[in-house]
Amino acid sequence: MDSYLIQVNGHGDHAPMLDVHLKSTGNTISPGKAKGRKPRWAVRASEMSKKTFNPVRAIVDSMKVEPNPKKAMISLSLGDPTVFGNLPTNDEVTRAVKEVLDSGQYNGYAPSVGYQSCREAVAAYYNCPEAPLKAQDVILTSGCSQAIELALAVLANPGQNILVPRPGFSLYKTLALSMGIEVKLYNLLPEKAWEIDLEHLESLVDEKTACLIVNNPSNPCGSVFSKSHLQEILAVASRQCVPILADEIYGDMVFADCKYEPIATLSTNVPILSCGGLAKRWLVPGWRMGWILIHDRRDIFGNEIRDGLLRLSQRILGPCTIVQGALERILHRTPPEFYHNTLSILKSNADLCYAALAAIPGLHPVRPAGAMYLMVEIEMEHFPEFENDVEFTERLISEQSVFCLPATCFEYPNFFRVVITVPEEMILEACSRIQEFCEMHYQGAEGAQDLECDK
Repeated sequence: MDSYLIQVNGHGDHAPMLDVHLKSTGNTISPGKAKGRKPRWAVRASEMSKKTFNPVRAIVDSMKVEPNPKKAMISLSLGDPTVFGNLPTNDEVTRAVKEVLDSGQYNGYAPSVGYQSCREAVAAYYNCPEAPLKAQDVILTSGCSQAIELALAVLANPGQNILVPRPGFSLYKTLALSMGIEVKLYNLLPEKAWEIDLEHLESLVDEKTACLIVNNPSNPCGSVFSKSHLQEILAVASRQCVPILADEIYGDMVFADCKYEPIATLSTNVPILSCGGLAKRWLVPGWRMGWILIHDRRDIFGNEIRDGLLRLSQRILGPCTIVQGALERILHRTPPEFYHNTLSILKSNADLCYAALAAIPGLHPVRPAGAMYLMVEIEMEHFPEFENDVEFTERLISEQSVFCLPATCFEYPNFFRVVITVPEEMILEACSRIQEFCEMHYQGAEGAQDLECDK
């Protein structure tokens, strides 16, 4: 019969220790030495980490190029409206956070889906007869990025596929591939102000399609879909019985000659998870406050999707409680002129940038209608010394110290993206330098042909 002795030793300030002696009639067994196992270090990165790939970072980090030291760097690459200080948030927004901080009432843990009162505030703000919302239809998240992650995670399993716009925000693919979800890219049409190629979209749907991502207004295109086009998109989703993940972080950020239509207000039967947040419209991306709005008037999602979102939200403990506490005041106290002034600046910059770039031989900008971006086509045949948009933008940095993102980052080669949130004088200076760069390297039909022959 085996005998066991457990001895507890504790001395002074040291916690008691367990001395375990195992005695048996046979061999002595030593703790930590499993039979037949030779201990060795074998720490490896997880499969999820290996599948996680951000094309923007991969491309930008590989651009080993130094800007021209004789010219100050102008970065038109980062979609952060706070970088240059010309677009501060409204005083009411910061005051709301200060009041909450001073109150000391929001320093603890909140429910994983957000405080009930804050969910009620978001529901009240976005509620309308065409797309009614209640607090239980709102999940608060750590920024819109987490909203998209939760929405993808609840809708799709490994081995299924999702439909993603091309060009499109790179995060969709980054998240999906890390989860073992296939990405199918549907085309946007620059000649139609970046409308969806509906025939191509519908051809991609199969029995493993879990959802359709619709980004409107668009990053990187700055496009805004018309009501009629959104209805056409909904018709495809309805025919194919595919739910929609609507990335509407730039919702209401449209220029005066355009109207923003939340896609859920036009849907009678397609279930939609709409992702949004404070980052862009309120100009506070670092505050990490986002949300998912659940639109499910036919009860197609049912309790399963709602319960799934609740369980997924419990993996972390939700967004910042300080910002949650200020949310109702932010939504309801921010004056309308703040939004108007922001859009006026963006529209003015967009018009200046579009006009300047449209006058440059070899470039074809696509006029934006909202958001914070403008896409520019490069007629690569007239710049034959460059292999692609990545080389073009690398040389633009090294020669002119202007940094634009190559659209290969968005699965759309031979374009580049311009961020229009920078101060007006920077927009004008950057466009002037881009013009100088293009004039230096542009080749007409004959010159381009001669250069190709030399190669």
